[in-house]
Amino acid sequence: MVIINKNTMSFLQKKDALYIAIFLLCPLLIFSQAENRLNDVQLGEATKTTFKKIKEISSSIELVSIKNPRFPLVITKEAHIICEGVKTSYGQLDKVIFTFADDQLVYLEAHGNTDAVFARKQSEAPRSYLEYDAYVSQSLIINKSKDIAWVMNREALKLNLFIWQNPLFNNVKDHKNTAIDHKLPEFLNMGETLEKIKPSLIANSDFTSSKDLDGSDPNADFQITCFGVDYLGFPRTVEARFGVNQLNAVWILTAKNEENRIRQALKSQFGAPVLVNEKWEVFDNWNVALRKDKPEILLLTEAVALEYKNNSFFNQ
Repeated sequence: MVIINKNTMSFLQKKDALYIAIFLLCPLLIFSQAENRLNDVQLGEATKTTFKKIKEISSSIELVSIKNPRFPLVITKEAHIICEGVKTSYGQLDKVIFTFADDQLVYLEAHGNTDAVFARKQSEAPRSYLEYDAYVSQSLIINKSKDIAWVMNREALKLNLFIWQNPLFNNVKDHKNTAIDHKLPEFLNMGETLEKIKPSLIANSDFTSSKDLDGSDPNADFQITCFGVDYLGFPRTVEARFGVNQLNAVWILTAKNEENRIRQALKSQFGAPVLVNEKWEVFDNWNVALRKDKPEILLLTEAVALEYKNNSFFNQ
């Protein structure tokens, strides 16, 4: 596996680094131009603009607005364009769904004939991991075994959203009747031993990776990264860190645009925060924190939380 080595930095610097998909090595991606094989559709353009372009090459098209947004990049307005029989100069895609966050195209997922349409005549060789091929300069990821392709913007890549599959492919056209657990994942038992919790981490993830840490974090020597852990109705990347065989810190990657939804969920579960400043909102007697400058949730054992409190970690 190829993973960005964030542990060569100090612990705080590590958390300030860009999070990108696990096998993408270039932090400064050049976005485009896989998506513009679809009649010159561009990431960042408005819903109406994409609708007009894609209608010209689709056998059917439908715009769906989501009343209760949960897509992480959305603040208030989530919409999707569902297209079938999408014709391109490289071949026809069976189905494509374009996802819009507050009227900007941020993500698309395509099914059927994806390798021919997106990988053909690429100027770069893909970086591969498991079933995934990533074309870095194109912000393009293809799962050949499932015949699915994703194109997404920088924020979506930072959240590893290639692990998500749009429920609209299964004709789930609104989330209002789908229950959401607003609580943090219960299987993340802080203080549990590696031996006892590892099966739960694997069972609640799409896949995981493990690595020894280099000692830059004095509280942790081992990490399991979990991809596809459900939180607030969406699959997340979770970094579970262990010190002396004990789970003592967990980072859950989030997006800035969903900060208020997460804040309300944490308040519902833990009550008012014990600390609020520019970078942090801390809950549950310092054991749970919402980071705001680099969007994440941090879970700590009581011992580490007390250490962070006394060392003014949350005031930096």
